[in-house]
Amino acid sequence: MEPDTCALTGPAPASAYPPVPTHAGTPALADLTTLRVGGPVGRYLETTSEAELVAAVRAADEAGEPLLVLGGGSNVLASDDGFPGVVVRDVRGGVEVPDASACGGVTLTVPAGTVWDDVVAYAVANELVGVEALSGIPGSTGATPVQNVGAYGQEVAQTVAQVRVWDRGRGRVRTLPFVSLGFGYRTSVLKRSLRPDATDPAAPWGPTPRYVVLDVTFQVKEGSLSAPVAYPELARALDVAVGERAPLADVRAAVLALRARKGMVLDGADHDTWSAGSFFTNPVVAAADAGGLPADAPRWPMPDGSVKTSAAWLIERAGFGRGHGAPGPATLSTKHTLALTNRGDARAADLLALAREVRDGVRDRFGVVLEPEPVLVGVTL
Repeated sequence: MEPDTCALTGPAPASAYPPVPTHAGTPALADLTTLRVGGPVGRYLETTSEAELVAAVRAADEAGEPLLVLGGGSNVLASDDGFPGVVVRDVRGGVEVPDASACGGVTLTVPAGTVWDDVVAYAVANELVGVEALSGIPGSTGATPVQNVGAYGQEVAQTVAQVRVWDRGRGRVRTLPFVSLGFGYRTSVLKRSLRPDATDPAAPWGPTPRYVVLDVTFQVKEGSLSAPVAYPELARALDVAVGERAPLADVRAAVLALRARKGMVLDGADHDTWSAGSFFTNPVVAAADAGGLPADAPRWPMPDGSVKTSAAWLIERAGFGRGHGAPGPATLSTKHTLALTNRGDARAADLLALAREVRDGVRDRFGVVLEPEPVLVGVTL
C-alpha cells in the first residue's frame, strides 16, 4: 500500500489554562477572567470530559441555578457582586484529525475547552492554512464560533465546518452545520441566543448562550503559504502586497508581534493586557446612514450593503487617547484605544464607568453608539 502523503504527524500541543489561585473556598471571577475583576461565585466546577460538561449544564438548568460556562475568561466583564450560580470551566484540550486522507483538505475537530492559540500553533506547525492570522487571540476554541472571532483579515467562519453543541432549549446534543450557524460580523446564531427572540420563549439566554459548544470542526487546506493576506497592516509587516501570500510561520510571527505591540497578547507583567481585548466592536451602519460619518472616517463595505467603520478611530477622534483615565484604576490601554484595562486594583464599576464615558463621548460627537464585545455578567452598560 502506498503511504498517505497527506497524513499529519506529531501530537497536538498540550493545552493548559493558567492555574486558578488556591482558595479556602471557591475562586472569584477575578481569578477566572483576563480583566481580573469580579466577585465570588456560588459554586465552581471544572469539567474534563464532554459527559461531565453536559451533566453540569443539565443539572444547573434542571435546578434553575444560574449558569456561567467559561473557557479562558478573556471576553467577560463580571460584577463586583459576583455570580450566585455555578461557574463551569471546560478544561479539555487537544486537536483530533478525523480526516487527513484528502490532499485538498484536512478536518480538525477540537474540544471547546482547548486554548485557541494552541489550535493555531498546531495548524501552522502542520502546514494547515486558514487560521494563521488569528494567532495570539486569548480564550478557548469553543468561544470562537460564538462571536465569529476575527483579526487581521481572517474570521473563524472561513474555516468552521460544523459545531457540536448541547442545546439547553431542547435538552440534547445537536450538530450545527456551517449553513445553520448564521455567521456575521462578530456574531452567530449562538451569540444571538443571548438576545430576545420571538421564536424562543426562553430567550434571552444568558450569561451562557442557549447553545453550549462541545467541539468545533474546522476544514482547512494544506500548504506552506498563508491564505491571501487581506489586512494592509499585516501586509506591510510582512513586506508583501495585499492579496499576496507569505510563509505560514512568518504570518504567525508577524501577527503575534503586532498584537504584542498593542497589548493584545496576555502578559501578567503588563497591565495593558489585563483587558478583554477590544472592548467595543467596529460599528456597522446602514448605507443610508453612512453619509453621516466624517468624510475621513474609515469605511469597509459589508456584503449586505451596510458600512463598517473603525471604533478605534471614532474613540480617538472623540478625544479619548491612549492611557485615558490615568492615573485611575481603569484606563484605556497605553498601546491601543480599543482596550479597557485594569491597572492593578480596578473593580468592575471602574471599568464600566470608563466604558460609559467612552461610549457616550463617541455618541455625542458622531451619533454612533458603540456596542460592547465582552459578555457582561451581572452588570449593564
